[in-house]
Parts: sequence; structure tokens; C-alpha cells
Amino acid sequence: MGNLRLGLRLALFSGFLVITGLIATACLALELITRQSINRAPIARFCFDYAGRCLGFRTRFEGQPASGPVLFVSNHVSWSDIPVLGGRAPLRFLSKAEVARWPVIGWLARQAGTLFITRGGGRAGEIRAEIASALTAGQSVLVFPEGTTSSGLTVLPFHGRLLQAAADAGVAIQPISIAYTRNGQPDHLAPFTGDDEFQQHLPRMLRHPAVDVTVLFHSPQKVSADQSWHDVAEGLRETVATGVQRIYQVRRLNTADAPEQLPLR
Repeated sequence: MGNLRLGLRLALFSGFLVITGLIATACLALELITRQSINRAPIARFCFDYAGRCLGFRTRFEGQPASGPVLFVSNHVSWSDIPVLGGRAPLRFLSKAEVARWPVIGWLARQAGTLFITRGGGRAGEIRAEIASALTAGQSVLVFPEGTTSSGLTVLPFHGRLLQAAADAGVAIQPISIAYTRNGQPDHLAPFTGDDEFQQHLPRMLRHPAVDVTVLFHSPQKVSADQSWHDVAEGLRETVATGVQRIYQVRRLNTADAPEQLPLR
């Protein structure tokens, strides 16, 4: 049964990647012909949403993403955070540079306007300016302030330097909690950590029954340049971590398909 499930999902996902590639190519061609840039955010949102459907994620959302440009910050569990969150709101991602080299996925990520950062590359100031520029232009951006993925059981310390882009652009920061569960318990298949490879992780995850993904949008928070960014980062981390634990608690209490209302902080 596992191999049949894997084969079906990979076929759907592969077909979807082909269609998405054609859409991205059409956008490039149209830009060359008209010499005008295309707003890819709504297109990317559509593609991310259907990527999650093809992969079999069962996703629940609580709260609403901000309607205007905002800097989203979220805990980071897996590469699958990207299609899940990208399918909910039009936004640009900040991702590690390694993703840009992934076959097909990397090219599509570039077409979706992903901002790539090299760990330890000394480009934090430059990336901060790029994020602020996108926010000022009216585009929401999502960053993973932990700087890496985790098991999802806890939330690692947040790095505050890139968060200052929100103050630079005069926009709010909206924290997000994301958690993966299976049968009401934290899922051990979804985390993409350490030296794991995408080509190995994807089939391992898709071979099993659908994972439940819960996303909790917290209230946006106003920030200013004169705040202590260490304190801002720690406060955001605490909000996200509390949300993650709240999700796990609710899922343990009730694993039925009917969506539960999670109290927002």
C-alpha cells in the first residue's frame, strides 16, 4: 500500500511540476515580449496551494494573514513549510542558498521571487536591504528566524538582525506557528534536518498516510527601529513556541477531522 501511495503522489507531483514549469516559462516569455515585469505572487500562491494538495497534506489554518505587506516569521520544520505557507498568502520567501541548486525546485523557487541567503556569507545587511525593498514595494516576505530546521518539538532561538527590515520598511511583523501531527502526536517524518537530502526525504514522507499540518497566524506586531531587537526576537520566538505547543495540545485532545478553534494570542 505504501508503494502504491508513493507512486500515485509522485506522479501527481511530477505532473504538477511540469505544469508549474510551463507557467513559469510562459511568464518569462511574456515579460520578454512586453518588457514589463509580472507580479508572480498570486501565481506562486496558486502553485504552492496545489503542490500541497498533490503531496497529500491535510492542512488546517487558524487566524488570518495580514492583508497588507508584512514580515511573516515562522518556526521552520521542513521544506514542506514553503508550499503550505505559500499557498495561504501571496509572499516571497527567504531561503538557504542550497535550495537554489535543487533540480527543478530551485529554478521554480527563483521564478517565484525567493530571496536566497548563504549561511555565514556575511550578506545579512544586503539581504536585510532586499527584504526591506520588497516590503516597501508592497510585497510580504516570510523569513525563518531560527536559521535552520528543527524537529518541530521546540523552537530554536530567533536571530534578530533580518527582522529589522520590518522597521526599515515601516511594516508590522506577524508571527506564525506551524506543526505537523500524525494521529494526534508530533510527526517524526516531516522534519527535514541535519544532512537529510530532499530526494530521500520526499519519498520517505509520501509513502505514509497523509500528515496533518496546522498553521496558526498570530496577531501582527508593530515594531520600531529604537526597540531592542534581541528582545523583539525573543518575544516573537516565545509567541511562536507557545503556539506550537498549543497546537500539539489540541491535536492530542481531539484528532477528529472537524477543525478546532485555537485561541489566538
